[in-house]
Amino acid sequence: MAVPRNLRRQPANGSLVSHCTHHHIAVFLLTFFSYSLLHASRKTFSNVKVSISSQWTPSDINTTTLELQPYELWNSSHLFPNAEEATLFLGTLDTIFLFSYAVGLFVSGIVGDRLNLRWVLSFGMCSSALVEFVFGTLTEWLHFYNKWFYCCLWVMNGLLQSTGWPCVVAIMGNWFGKAGRGFVFGLWSACASVGNILGAFLASCVLQYGYEYAFLVTASVQFAGGIIVFFGLLISPKEVGLPELGEEQEGSAEEDANKPLISNDEDEDDQNYSIQAPDTRNQPKAIGFFQACCLPGVVLYSLAYACLKLVNYSFFFWLPFYLSENFGWKEAEADRLSIWYDVGGIVGGTIQGLISDMLQKRAPVLAISLLLAIGSLFGYSRSPNSKPINAFIMAITGFFIGGPSNMISSAISADLGRQELVRGNSEALATVTGIVDGTGSIGAAVGQYLVSLIQDNLGWMWVFYFFILMTSSTILFISPLLVREIRLLLHERHLCTQTG
Repeated sequence: MAVPRNLRRQPANGSLVSHCTHHHIAVFLLTFFSYSLLHASRKTFSNVKVSISSQWTPSDINTTTLELQPYELWNSSHLFPNAEEATLFLGTLDTIFLFSYAVGLFVSGIVGDRLNLRWVLSFGMCSSALVEFVFGTLTEWLHFYNKWFYCCLWVMNGLLQSTGWPCVVAIMGNWFGKAGRGFVFGLWSACASVGNILGAFLASCVLQYGYEYAFLVTASVQFAGGIIVFFGLLISPKEVGLPELGEEQEGSAEEDANKPLISNDEDEDDQNYSIQAPDTRNQPKAIGFFQACCLPGVVLYSLAYACLKLVNYSFFFWLPFYLSENFGWKEAEADRLSIWYDVGGIVGGTIQGLISDMLQKRAPVLAISLLLAIGSLFGYSRSPNSKPINAFIMAITGFFIGGPSNMISSAISADLGRQELVRGNSEALATVTGIVDGTGSIGAAVGQYLVSLIQDNLGWMWVFYFFILMTSSTILFISPLLVREIRLLLHERHLCTQTG
C-alpha cells in the first residue's frame, strides 16, 4: 500500500535549510527589494491623489492658491472644472495603467522565458523610473499639463513595470524548490506590501514640499535599484556552478521537494513513489502561450485572481483617498494609516503559505481565508471614525485578502509553472506567471474604473458590496480545485488510518 504523501514529504522540509547558500539569500533579497521598489513607485501615485486633484482644479476650489501668482500660470493647470471630474480622471489613469500592465504581463512572461531575466528586469526598473520622473516631476516643474500626455506616459509605465513580476517569480522558482515553497514564497511575496509601506513613507516625508518631490524620490531610488540588479542578480544556480533544482535532487528522497502541489493526476496517492531522474538530453523548449493556458489549474486560478486582484488593488489605489474623503483625515495621516492593510497582507501571506505547506494543499487555505474576508469587508465598511479601530479592522482585512492574493501570485504560480506536464522545463515559469498575473491585472483594471463609477453614483458603501461580490466570485472559481483537494485530503487521512 502506498504511503501517504504527507508522510513521504517530511524530509523535504529540512532540505530547505540544508540547501540554502549565501547565493540563495542574495537572490531572495535582491528580487524582494527590486519588486518592492516597483510597488513603491505605484503607491506614490495613489498617495498623492488628493494633492494632484487640488492642482488640477480651479483656484476657487483650491483654497491654497496664492493670489500673487500670475493668473495665466495658475490657469494652465485647470484640467478639470471640479474635483469630481479630476477624481474620475485619476481612476481612469489607474485603469489605463492596469490594462497596459496586464497586456505587458502576457508579453513579458514570454519574453522573460527567452531572454536574460536580469536584463529584462533591470531595463524595466530603470526605464519605468524615467517615465515616472517625467509624469510627476518634470511636468510640474515645467508647468506642463495635458491629459493625453499623462495617459500616454501611464501606458508606457504599465508596459515597463510589467517586466517585474514574471521575472522575479521565475528567478525565485529557479533557486527555490517545492520544499517549503508556500512559506518561502509567502514571506517573499510580502515584497509588494513592503513596497507599499516604503512608498507611503517616502511620499509622506516629502509631500509637504509638493507631490512632484514624492515622484522624484521614489523614481530615483527605483533607478538605482535597477542598476544594482543589473550588476548583482544571479538568475539561476548554474551561473555560479551550483546544480539546478532537478539535478541536485537526483537519487535522493529530497527530489520530492521539487514535485509540485498542482498535479493533473487525481489518483496520485495510489501510485508508486519511485524517483526517476529527469531526462536532461531532451530538455524542452520554452512553451507557447496557449500551451501554458492549457496546463491544469492555470485558467481557474487566473480567473479567480482577476476577481481577487480587483479587490486587493482597489485597496491599494483608493484606500488613502477613501480615508481622507470619508473621514476627513489629512492626506499624510491617511497615507500612514493605510500601511496597516499591507502589514496584514504580509502576515497573512506568510502564515497561510506555511499552513498550505503543512497540508500540502493550497485551495482549502484560500477558501477559508476568503470566506473570512467577506466578513472583514462587511465590518470594515462600518468602521467608526476612530483611527485605532480603523487600523485594526484594516489589518484584519489585509490578512484575509492580501494573504490569498500573495499566495496565488507567487507560490501557486510557481506550482503551476513546475507541474508534471512541464517538469524539467524552467522556460515555462515566467510565461505561466505572466498569464496568471496578467489576467488578474485585467480584472483589477476594470475594477478601478468601476470603483470610481460606483463611488460617484452610489457611495462608498456600495463599493464594499462590490468587493464582497468579487471575493465570493473568487471562491466560486477555485471551487472545482477545492473539491478535488478536499477529496485528496480525506483520501490521505483514510490511508493514514489504515497504515496507523
